[in-house]
Amino acid sequence: PVTAAPGPERPCRGAGVRSASRRSLAARPGLRGRCRRGTKSLAVAYEPPEEGAAGPKGAPWEPRGWRQQLERIREMRSRRDAPVDRMGVQTCYDSGAPPQVMRYQVLLSLMLSSQTKDEVTSAAMLRLRQRGLTVDSILQMDDVTLGQIIYPVGFWRNKVKYIKQTTAILKQQYGGDIPSTVEELVKLPGVGPKMAHLAMHIAWNRVSGISVDTHVHRITNRLKWVKKETRSPEETRRALEDWLPRDLWREINWLLVGFGQQTCLPVNPRCGECLNRDTCPAAKRR
Repeated sequence: PVTAAPGPERPCRGAGVRSASRRSLAARPGLRGRCRRGTKSLAVAYEPPEEGAAGPKGAPWEPRGWRQQLERIREMRSRRDAPVDRMGVQTCYDSGAPPQVMRYQVLLSLMLSSQTKDEVTSAAMLRLRQRGLTVDSILQMDDVTLGQIIYPVGFWRNKVKYIKQTTAILKQQYGGDIPSTVEELVKLPGVGPKMAHLAMHIAWNRVSGISVDTHVHRITNRLKWVKKETRSPEETRRALEDWLPRDLWREINWLLVGFGQQTCLPVNPRCGECLNRDTCPAAKRR
């Protein structure tokens, strides 16, 4: 499926915008347009242009020495033996299922994976698949049973509610399939930008943006791959998409997640084992 690139963003009604010349409201690809009304804001995720499309004029900012650091991370990840490699979302769905069922299983595994270790997510998905994991089977399952199957994933009670709500929407509005755009995916209960971009990568085989979780957020800030320190994964995503070449967007999540699981740990990172210890700003302070 093809999604048109976003056009110019229009001023919000009642937002006090009196003329188009007052400020530029053009939405840039890869960013989130925001419509402010009072004290609340509504964020809408837009997808970047298709691969090969012309980018913004002028050379973008990029961090010093990042290509060498990237190659060293690739070398450290060459064994492909991190938890994400063996039990990540890309391993949790039934590859022999019909495409529509496969895509639903991908989305469900992403919903379960939030704030949950890969090992726990993989085990929960296996238990669900043993019962025949489809849109209809989840809708027919009572909440108590679903909770018992997915436990002990993080926030499992909330996930039971989100899974039921999202599955009902997929049945009613998408014929049992999952949406094919980030903008529609993030409207589903319990689905955030990280999950949406990964769903596009894995389920639809389309690069819609960089999927940023806590590992990617932490490591890119440690390496100073963001122009200034970012406070959230979504802010990091926007910062990375401003400069990182698009042909690396699919790889970077898998690469950094495994690196964060094995070497660049949240607490007590193994800087002595890291090939980037001589150039990483965070390692120099240890």
